[in-house]
Amino acid sequence: MPAANCGGRSFCWGAAVRISRDDLFAGGLFAVLGLFFALEALNYDLGTPFRMGPGFLPLVLGCTLVALGLAVAFQGLRKGADARKDPVAWRAIGLITLSVLFFALAVRGLGFVPTIFVSVLITAFASTSTRLPGALAIALGLTLLSTLVFVIGLRMQVPMIGPWLRFGG
Repeated sequence: MPAANCGGRSFCWGAAVRISRDDLFAGGLFAVLGLFFALEALNYDLGTPFRMGPGFLPLVLGCTLVALGLAVAFQGLRKGADARKDPVAWRAIGLITLSVLFFALAVRGLGFVPTIFVSVLITAFASTSTRLPGALAIALGLTLLSTLVFVIGLRMQVPMIGPWLRFGG
């Protein structure tokens, strides 16, 4: 079957088989990465479910990623060429990249709480439908949750307020 009849985004092998190239590639990539991490986790002590070793969680997450990858690839086989292709979300890509870079560069100087707040605020505007009140609510909620989990619960060694924001004394 000619490529023009396949919607441009998919391979066509006869009338019965149409494959979504994007989903097949993404699912395969997820499965390969998950398999890599699962196999690497076997080099560490797994422990037991009640006394987990350092390899237990990476093994579980790797296997989960393999399962998700296979599900995405299978969905690509079922969806076929009829799926419409959305335009690239350059705004989202740019703002999320900026947010990650900001966090990496500012967490030690600003501290955990302000850096998480600003990073989440930047990321919230990756969607064109986000408005300021909603973005502030998301940023406040995730900052509180992240502080409770990472700084208080897991005792991560990072200042809550960094030296860039300390004035005097």
